[in-house]
Amino acid sequence: MSAGVRERLVIAPRLRRRTIVAAIRAARERLVLSIFRCDDLVVRQALADAARRGVDVRVLMTARARAAGRALEELQAWLTAHGIEVRRYAGGTKYHAKYLVADGRLAVVTTLNLTARCFSRTCDFTLVTHDPAVVSGLGELFAADWVARPVTLAPAQRERLIVGPDQAPRTRFAVLVGEARARIRILDAKLSDVELVTLLERRQQAGVSVDVARRRDVRSLRRHGKLLIVDGTAAVIGSLALSRRGLERRRELAVVIRDPRLVAQLDAFWSAHVSPRPRAAGATAASGGLELVR
Repeated sequence: MSAGVRERLVIAPRLRRRTIVAAIRAARERLVLSIFRCDDLVVRQALADAARRGVDVRVLMTARARAAGRALEELQAWLTAHGIEVRRYAGGTKYHAKYLVADGRLAVVTTLNLTARCFSRTCDFTLVTHDPAVVSGLGELFAADWVARPVTLAPAQRERLIVGPDQAPRTRFAVLVGEARARIRILDAKLSDVELVTLLERRQQAGVSVDVARRRDVRSLRRHGKLLIVDGTAAVIGSLALSRRGLERRRELAVVIRDPRLVAQLDAFWSAHVSPRPRAAGATAASGGLELVR
């Protein structure tokens, strides 16, 4: 990230809806966003208001979601009726990436769905950024997926964005895990990819502390968003689960954060809400040896 680029994290549930709505209201000419689920009437109304004031609003929706077919049809009809151009992703996979771009200058990458549940009860993370690499990279992602063509990211964009499945997400995560010298923290209820689990075990055997929180709810919140923290120097948030399905079969998105201030904020959240409990001597973790946060 370039020096002086403005970025901030939003974690507290009470700030989530207002952050999304503020980003929508900031658009003056063009707003693009992907939606996996959306039942929040305030967000819907903000999108309708943007279209009414002349903003070109385009929404890319997943073609399918478990037990949500009727809701997706209703949402598409509602958005279309309010002057918003909507397309269902035609790339052959579930569209699970969650982001928006306003006027090619402001971007939001989030782990949450635009639902009442994610605005109040889940553990989720949102990055608001003006970084040109993130903004332009998301613009390219949206443009490519809008017409179902391959995504082409420049080096600076790939440095910040991890796009699955066609941008080698498994390799990107392996490189980040390989950077660790002292500690790795992972919040991912679906961590199961054999290659990455094996790599994590090797890092643990090399003396790196590996904490994986995935079995129970984060204290006071229900687990949902994905988080990786490496040595307190790098972090990744996004929708991308470290499972074979998440890495290979879905359009997923994560963003790499190296701003020390923001990484420290995520570390502090972990310490306050996801602190590991010691494992009893001789116990075997379900992952095959990793220290799990129960």
